[in-house]
Amino acid sequence: MKDTTPLFTQDTIVFGLLMLLLAFVFYTSTSSKSGWKTFYKYIPALLMAYILPGALTTLGIIAPKWTTITETGEVIKESSQVYYIASRFLLPAALVLMTLSVDLKAVFNLGWKALAMFFTGTIGVIIGGPIAILLISIVSPETVGGAGPDAVWRGLSTLAGSWIGGGANQAAMLEIYEYNTDNYAGMVIVDIVVANIWMAFLLLGIGKQKKIDKWLKADNTAIEVLKEKVSSYAQKISRNPSLADLMVILGIAFTVVGISHFGANNISEFLKMNIDAVSDKSSAMSSFGSQFFWMITIATILGILLSFTKLKKYEGAGASKIGSVFIYILVASIGMKMDLTKIADNPGLIVVGLVWMVIHVGLLFLIAKLIRAPYFFLAVGSKANIGGAASAPVVAAAFHPSLATVGVLLAVFGYVVGTYGAMLCAELMKIAAAG
Repeated sequence: MKDTTPLFTQDTIVFGLLMLLLAFVFYTSTSSKSGWKTFYKYIPALLMAYILPGALTTLGIIAPKWTTITETGEVIKESSQVYYIASRFLLPAALVLMTLSVDLKAVFNLGWKALAMFFTGTIGVIIGGPIAILLISIVSPETVGGAGPDAVWRGLSTLAGSWIGGGANQAAMLEIYEYNTDNYAGMVIVDIVVANIWMAFLLLGIGKQKKIDKWLKADNTAIEVLKEKVSSYAQKISRNPSLADLMVILGIAFTVVGISHFGANNISEFLKMNIDAVSDKSSAMSSFGSQFFWMITIATILGILLSFTKLKKYEGAGASKIGSVFIYILVASIGMKMDLTKIADNPGLIVVGLVWMVIHVGLLFLIAKLIRAPYFFLAVGSKANIGGAASAPVVAAAFHPSLATVGVLLAVFGYVVGTYGAMLCAELMKIAAAG
């Protein structure tokens, strides 16, 4: 084991660096200089906000987790809390502020294609795992081999749980299939590396959205209607925000965050205490015991309910813009997880993950082409599976802040079907590995 302590370990410094990077991205992306204009024509600002923190992690300047070895030989494992703060405090706050002006009827008018692309993404993960095992076993059977608790297909089942649902589903799969926990870190690395590579390509595609939609022959009418409704409403009530406006907006956001955490803690605890299937980590229903799941669900529901009240008018004072600030901070904290040097840790499994992801993406593009679904549905349908509630609203909001709700609603489906879909995938991978 080696010492992986980064240059900066103090979260206050790390957060300062992330904010400096975000300031740089926004300053240059709005610059009138032709060089920057050309650069951001091809590379979206959101992608830069994601990649630059990853570059700092790769260079060893910051890190999401690290191992420190003291002079006496003691091994201390530590981690940054920046992502935790961003995902548990800023994400629900952003969801509230972005749903404050949502037109729920227009969201439902987006139609069946959004759900179709979400379930296509789920099916892509379910069939992608066993196909990847079959393909890699032809070239390198030892990469996907192993027996008993060390069987690679057992480890990959945790990947399926993460890629259909999220962390709670991933933990459930680890319990259900009893994979050797000593090897589990390798699967986590595959999850992070492969998911982050796809996220980078996904964000790159947002800059080329019109070209992709043209190739897909997609009908964007419902999406444009929703964006137009929200934009015109915001323009109609737009005003120069006062200090009172900003304080009320932050008050709304973080009061709901507090309620969401209170509700999530109590609901999760109640279900675990009273329903055996929820408290059992090897049960398919264990994801309903996730506090994160309930926190996101409550924040979204409250945001939607508030959109029917007079508080909706605070959109005119910049509610969704403040929400976007929180989202970008979350993006930067997610980008911290992308350490490109990790690719070398287990190249064989990384290849398995990449093949798996290519199948998922390929199926998405195939179905999107057949049903003429917009790139927005493809991107959000994918991230509602791979990334869940932490990433889906980020990608959705990159298209337009009013679309963040769509990402959350689909991600909730991911939590619900995650463990069941992952179990099906695991059984198929077991058959593929035995063959």
